[in-house]
Amino acid sequence: MSYRDLARATRFAVFPIGFVARLPYAMTPLATLLLLQQSTGSYAFAGAAAAAQSLAIGAGGIVVGRLADRTSIRRLGLFMAIANAIALTGLLAATLADRHVLFAAAVLVGATQPQVGPLIRVHWSYLARSRPARPGLVTTALAYEAAADEASFIAGPAVVGTVAAASAPVPAGAPLTACIVLLLAAAVPLAMLYETAPEPTPARTSTAPLPRAGVAALCAAMAIMGAVFGSVQVGVTAYATAADNPAAGGMLYAALGVGSAVAGIGYAWLPPRVPLRTRYRLSALGLLIAMILLPAGGGPLPLVVVVLVAGFAVAPHLISIYALTERLAPTRIATTMTIVCAAGPIGTAVGQSLAGMLVEQFGHRAPFLLPPVLAVAALGLTRTKWIISTERNSAPVADVELPTEQAASRG
Repeated sequence: MSYRDLARATRFAVFPIGFVARLPYAMTPLATLLLLQQSTGSYAFAGAAAAAQSLAIGAGGIVVGRLADRTSIRRLGLFMAIANAIALTGLLAATLADRHVLFAAAVLVGATQPQVGPLIRVHWSYLARSRPARPGLVTTALAYEAAADEASFIAGPAVVGTVAAASAPVPAGAPLTACIVLLLAAAVPLAMLYETAPEPTPARTSTAPLPRAGVAALCAAMAIMGAVFGSVQVGVTAYATAADNPAAGGMLYAALGVGSAVAGIGYAWLPPRVPLRTRYRLSALGLLIAMILLPAGGGPLPLVVVVLVAGFAVAPHLISIYALTERLAPTRIATTMTIVCAAGPIGTAVGQSLAGMLVEQFGHRAPFLLPPVLAVAALGLTRTKWIISTERNSAPVADVELPTEQAASRG
């Protein structure tokens, strides 16, 4: 399916409003870090609170997923947006209290973080299952969503920096205020647009047990990708700081998102006859090749070029993970999608911690040695029986409602 056909499959407003709705997710971590550091004067406290917030995002995602399989994602998305806006307001108010209250408020913001990306992917899955005459819809939708995610993580930090600079001399709370405005501006129209896809009833979605081994394997795959993001983020920041140009760190990290967004768009044009298992293994191999290049950045090769090239391997691997997740438990898509996605920020927190220790012990280039090791683990995970059985025993992503012989012919 082409992107033109994808746009015709739902209301066009889903795309711009969905993008705006996911910006707060990309903005909140950096905005929180800025607020806490300026409020307390402590980078250590700000970093610890931001890490706890990331873990709370993961834990909250699991709860949201279980609720999404029991209620309407329209109502759930609206409720979470309002709850998060209230929590963000509480975090701003907590700057007048002591550190314990401020830490708790930061964690509450993470726990109520709207899971926009996972829920939109669930929306596409429901839409595809209700329209069997549109094979390939989910594959194209997942490719678009990966590109949109990457674009949001480029635009989000840029918005934070712009708002913080423009609102001087009181920049600390302005980015979080912008998050509140975006949440409330996008929540209602996005919830209304979700009605384009019929949602399964609770009777169909809440009783089937989850395949724990498959969920664990895909969570591990997503956590590895999160750790790659975290280690690269610390690596480019340390490199830029060592070069006496700390502001360049954000631009260097944005190059990873640019490469990933381009590759994500191109993923939809892969021949549909290529089995998902093959795509997953090839994407993991590509990830390893790309990550091996990172230690050469800043030496034989310009770091921005190496990070850009590394980004080309990110989206295809993520899309393959999302596609396998969509197949894992067809009657509990929301739960599995949000659980697997929740592993991402947890992996990011671990990657940031490990990379930080490497910087302290071995210098600013050391964090770039971690992504190749993580990529080896990702490649090894493709050989596990849980990943293989996920594809063999589940309905194809793009062809859930196709006749059996057609579905088999597409791997």
